[in-house]
Amino acid sequence: MTRIVPRLDRPDLAARDPQQIFARLFDEYAPPLRGYLAGRVGVHAADDLVAETFVVALRRRASYDPQQAPVRGWLYGIATNLLRNHVRQEVRGFQLTAKAGVEDRPAENHDAAVAGRVDAAARLRVLAAGLAALSEQDRDVLLLTSWAGLEPAEVAEALGVPASTVRSRLHRVRHRLQALLVPTEENHS
Repeated sequence: MTRIVPRLDRPDLAARDPQQIFARLFDEYAPPLRGYLAGRVGVHAADDLVAETFVVALRRRASYDPQQAPVRGWLYGIATNLLRNHVRQEVRGFQLTAKAGVEDRPAENHDAAVAGRVDAAARLRVLAAGLAALSEQDRDVLLLTSWAGLEPAEVAEALGVPASTVRSRLHRVRHRLQALLVPTEENHS
């Protein structure tokens, strides 16, 4: 007798006994969720957030509609909403990084390796300040796309916005950050 295994990308979470489905979902989606969250808030917080994501998903399983979108976007949406509780700490960290080392610049006569590290540190401070200055929605779109590797449609499902909004935010944010990183004539005079 062949056992029918439900589709993992659009499972029926309202099943009477969700234990088996959630075990499979956890095995499939917890590692990439953890990677995304670890990049945002660190490994220890990521472990807690992944566990909490699946607890919330289990509690809200009746609200998932497999006809709307794959479960991946739904899980990332839950994780992103939980992550927002940590956003203030994240922004504070970006702001501290942006301020770090401003007074500790080495003298201009150091060799090229030191100059390269200084340039990289300066670019990191600029990028961190740029990330800190982004709105919560823009930062979520950028990091769900770049760190979690979600497609715009998946990000849209995770954040509950149209895919066209995700694409326009992503385009705008990338250009804004790129402009911060490209030196202008004014910066060198």
